[in-house]
Amino acid sequence: MKPAVIIVDMLEDTYGKEEGVPVELAGIVAPVRAFLKRCRALSVPVVFACDSFLEGDFIFKGRMKPCCIRGTAGAQAAASLEAEPTDIMLPKRRFSAFFKTDLDQTLRTMQIDTVAVAGINTHFCVIATALDAVCHDFYTILLEDLSATYKPEIHATFMDAYRKSAIYPLLRVVTGDEFLNILAG
Repeated sequence: MKPAVIIVDMLEDTYGKEEGVPVELAGIVAPVRAFLKRCRALSVPVVFACDSFLEGDFIFKGRMKPCCIRGTAGAQAAASLEAEPTDIMLPKRRFSAFFKTDLDQTLRTMQIDTVAVAGINTHFCVIATALDAVCHDFYTILLEDLSATYKPEIHATFMDAYRKSAIYPLLRVVTGDEFLNILAG
């Protein structure tokens, strides 16, 4: 296995604020930061997939309020995650980190065959990225304890659904520690 980790939408507009971050989302910051340190120590590449919308973007015609505007600090990986210069910063315009980006080519250039996906929101961008990873022929791991959404029951429902998926073992649900144990042995 030659893995990479994709952290989805853990951005300054989400985590850089002192107040207003739902506890369900804030609770994964420290575990993700610790997990990334362990991955880097094992030479596992880290990709931050970052919402990067244009002002007046079509996506804001729904209920979503303008945020993560390209070129602003809000569209950058959250400083609390302590990104390293070797990490890949991938701006994305839509839910999946693969949609109209060069992520597929980047991973193939690095000879990656497996991606582990974590971040927010489980039921939108995390699952869209994970499913697109499978569609691009990567073994895919959903990191259950390193992903979140604003309602724990939504997160649990999605994890249960994909834990029992017909595409297992192409798509697996594991914890961050289980993923690191797979790498170790």
